[in-house]
Amino acid sequence: MASLTIENYVKAIYQISASAGGGATATGKLAEALGVSPGTVTSMLKTLGESGLAEYVPYEGARLTESGRMLALRVLRRHRLIELFLVRTLDLPWDEVHAEAENMEHAVSDLLIDRIDVYLGHPATDPHGDPIPKADGTVAGSSGRRLSQVEVGQRFRVVRVLEQTPEFLRYLTETGLTLDATGDVLSNRAESGTITVAVAGQKTTLAHDVADRLLVT
Repeated sequence: MASLTIENYVKAIYQISASAGGGATATGKLAEALGVSPGTVTSMLKTLGESGLAEYVPYEGARLTESGRMLALRVLRRHRLIELFLVRTLDLPWDEVHAEAENMEHAVSDLLIDRIDVYLGHPATDPHGDPIPKADGTVAGSSGRRLSQVEVGQRFRVVRVLEQTPEFLRYLTETGLTLDATGDVLSNRAESGTITVAVAGQKTTLAHDVADRLLVT
């Protein structure tokens, strides 16, 4: 069985690479994501290489092998199903479940996760709209476009939140821009880099870099 540290590393490599459209994950990005020094990352990447989970090229970064990718998806599957389970069964708010799932994802068995999957009805996404990997390692692509790209007069529905810090999620809750919320674009000004939307009768103006963190259809 992989250690907690190894699982955290392969998950982080997978997520960073996926968010950047693929390619190698730089050691600096990995160090920042995990809150460790670059030297610690380099040492761990060598361990992952010896375990056959990643390929590390100095000054370029790390790429997961197929074994590493499958392990990362297993961890993500556990994490995202736990998040959804906590929301649906214990009514935990979506800004609290990430930290709880981080603690639990390494302790639960794949058998229990499969039972949770069945209990929840084989959901496609977690409480933040992230796709939930299937037991066979397949994962659906992400749909939608960034809210900042929606034109004036168009109606939208929030389908995924890319930033999931508790503070940002609480801000979205206050503005009504939660998952599956629908709204209308009232203005979208390139010169000021802002977009104004109306959700449930409430107007909110967002900077484009904030709206970029919301995927909508």
